[in-house]
Amino acid sequence: MNRVYGVIGIKAKMANWNADFTGRPKSITDGTIFGSDKALKYPMKKMWLNEDKKVLFIKSWKETVPNKDGQTAIIPNQLGERYTSLFEAIDKKTTKTKDVLKNLFDCTDVKNFGATFAEEGQNISITGAVQFGQGFNKFEHTEIEVQDILSPFADSKASEKNKDGKEAQQSTLGTKITVDEAHYFYGFSINPNSYNEYAKITENANYTKEDYKEFKKVALVSATAYSTNSKFGCENEFALFVECKDDNTYLPDLSDYVVFDSDSEKRSIDLSELEALIGDKYESVEVYYNPFKLDVITTLDRFNIFTGEKM
Repeated sequence: MNRVYGVIGIKAKMANWNADFTGRPKSITDGTIFGSDKALKYPMKKMWLNEDKKVLFIKSWKETVPNKDGQTAIIPNQLGERYTSLFEAIDKKTTKTKDVLKNLFDCTDVKNFGATFAEEGQNISITGAVQFGQGFNKFEHTEIEVQDILSPFADSKASEKNKDGKEAQQSTLGTKITVDEAHYFYGFSINPNSYNEYAKITENANYTKEDYKEFKKVALVSATAYSTNSKFGCENEFALFVECKDDNTYLPDLSDYVVFDSDSEKRSIDLSELEALIGDKYESVEVYYNPFKLDVITTLDRFNIFTGEKM
């Protein structure tokens, strides 16, 4: 297959698609809200994991051995431990790098996004065929909403005396931070030739049409499928896939050429600039979107993002 370029659009309504360490939506120095590539990859990995596919770079847990008091703790696995849960443990003396490389390419997330694997004498770096940019919010009127939350439980210090010698009477207070509305757009590229050198070592190091099909599936639905307290309200609302005619076509970040209208009652996207950019360099172009909440101005083939049916 040839190179593929595209855009993935994520809508957030009263939700927090990607928070920083303070709990607020991530932003750059001028206040522009964005989502990192990690925020987009995570629900994709979770979807693959739920489908029983091998996923290496995702948090998993283990119980520690009992201490002298017989107590244990639940902590994240190390990289080597996660690898061992999927494959055989690495032996410094007998494990061949070729075998580790083959196992890495058997993982769906590594096949798409690459890996940095340094464990037990193995040092492997794989540049992923799929590369994402940062997903900038194109909605111009986004407001950050801060909600105070009252816990049903007493403060953990309720039994302690305050300065007046009285016990604390208050329940614990928490905070939930969301945006009222935001629309994130991620540009991406897929270079199937990224693994050519590795293909000389292990035959499964090739990015195939089946791999692309698997990526395309999660690119359309994984954010919608992944519902947590802060992510409920986040959904896939737009996706564009440009399959190039040949492998010598090089395009910039296509998300920069998506024009989003923040003022129309029904949000709309204009792809006129993007169409002018790609010209006739493509074998096929598909545009998926939510037709109930979004209008898309384009002459390209359009599909319902929920049903996959052509419109």
